[in-house]
Amino acid sequence: MAHVIIYSSDFCPYCHRAKALLRARGVTDWEEIKVDGRPDIRAAMAQRVGRTSVPQIFINGQHVGGCDDLHALDARGGLEPLLRAA
Repeated sequence: MAHVIIYSSDFCPYCHRAKALLRARGVTDWEEIKVDGRPDIRAAMAQRVGRTSVPQIFINGQHVGGCDDLHALDARGGLEPLLRAA
């Protein structure tokens, strides 16, 4: 199974939506890095991806973007192959 990292917030509906899509595609385990109340973690995320919004999702070390990016990747058939490549 793919290694998935999600920078997220408990209060972010886009984070919940992205995780729901991952679950629907069979992902049951991921590394979640919460940015709530952690400006240092959010700053490190922004340094890494050039964005401050969550979620920010990595699959097998590849940054796929946020929730909309994840859904677009799925719509064009690219998510499942990426998840299968471990």
